Amino acid sequence: MGICYLVGAGPGDPGLVTLRAKELIVEADVLVHDALIPPELLHWTKPGCEIIHVGKRAKDHTLPQDQINALIVERSQQGKMVVRLKGGDPMIFGRGGEEAAELAAAGVPFEIVPGISSAIAGPAYAGIPVTHRDHNTQLTIFTGHEDPTKGFSSLDYRQLATAPGTKVFLM
Repeated sequence: MGICYLVGAGPGDPGLVTLRAKELIVEADVLVHDALIPPELLHWTKPGCEIIHVGKRAKDHTLPQDQINALIVERSQQGKMVVRLKGGDPMIFGRGGEEAAELAAAGVPFEIVPGISSAIAGPAYAGIPVTHRDHNTQLTIFTGHEDPTKGFSSLDYRQLATAPGTKVFLM
């Protein structure tokens, strides 16, 4: 049995990838990556690493999520060290929770390696603090891309608009 690492690639600047993420990319037998990762990261892989693009953009999905889940489980069960590389942080609207649940259900060991989220990095690069002791002590991060199979939005935009603090709207 191998292992699967659910790894955040950060907000797009290769210089903001964590040291742990880089170590794992270098060591991976299989790298399964999204569309939102910096392409330079693929050059860090060792010779012979199987690189699999499973990128998703809006309605253009290379592989449906259930097939991505099956892929990372299968390669891990083959004894491979699998890195599932995702833009930003895998647990912030990155479906990392769903992938972790599938790995756990299959009995595959896994580790979550956080990445710097664009929800924090984007404003920081622009010089905007998402919290400020004197002005704002609340941060709300919400998605603009809910599960289309639900048929309704669970977001209360009226409540979000009137809530205090910084709001970060992701995809």
